[in-house]
Amino acid sequence: MNPAQHRAAVAAETAGFLAVVTAADLSTPVPTCPGWTLGDLTQHVGSVHRWFTELLRRGIQQPPTSREVDLRLPAHPDGLPDWLAASATEAAAVFAATDLEAPMWAWGVDQHARFWVRRMLFETLVHRADAQLALGSTPHIDRVLAVDGIDEFLTNLPFASSFAPLTAQLRAADRTVRFSCTDGNGGGDWVVRLRPDGFGLVADGAGPRVADATVRGTAADLLLLLYGRLDRRSDAFDLLGDPDLLDHWFDHSAF
Repeated sequence: MNPAQHRAAVAAETAGFLAVVTAADLSTPVPTCPGWTLGDLTQHVGSVHRWFTELLRRGIQQPPTSREVDLRLPAHPDGLPDWLAASATEAAAVFAATDLEAPMWAWGVDQHARFWVRRMLFETLVHRADAQLALGSTPHIDRVLAVDGIDEFLTNLPFASSFAPLTAQLRAADRTVRFSCTDGNGGGDWVVRLRPDGFGLVADGAGPRVADATVRGTAADLLLLLYGRLDRRSDAFDLLGDPDLLDHWFDHSAF
């Protein structure tokens, strides 16, 4: 996917999130985000939109020293869906006014403005799935989006230790974990190598033919699994190879 597609997908995913929560009881608990309600989830998504939008507006070149931003929260929780819609409208306007290819600080690999649009997309998508799961429905995630989301997650995870400190313990003596899609054609296979000094994605075609551990499932299910929304022991996944290595990965890769 390219930045223009990411921009469009942010708008679509936000609309999908709003379609779920607008008619719902915002006091409904969200099991995949323990301690949160749908209202908390909505506020979180809108806060992310407004924070990332502010970063893009400023085009920051160094890590920010403060996360303070004027959220302009509504006076009553019932106003949160409309507030989120306004957040998305503001984000879209800033996207349109920003050169997404411009260099910009980001906590992940891609040091360009486009990083933040892609990151906003998958924050919104995963939380849209959270809202649907909270209401007892099964999220649908387009395969192209899911594949892009898996790639975005695995590419950036090695740089997430500042807010996901357990990732610093993803170390091993040259061991590999493969995530492989069982649906669709083209793409959908990633190998992560764990080394004594860290971990990271192996370049396409450079990984071993047989990894030390493999997880197979549909792209959508793998995306939700990586974000901790599904149980790898469910019937949705085939687990192959070293179970202890998989335990090590999932115990330390929470985002």
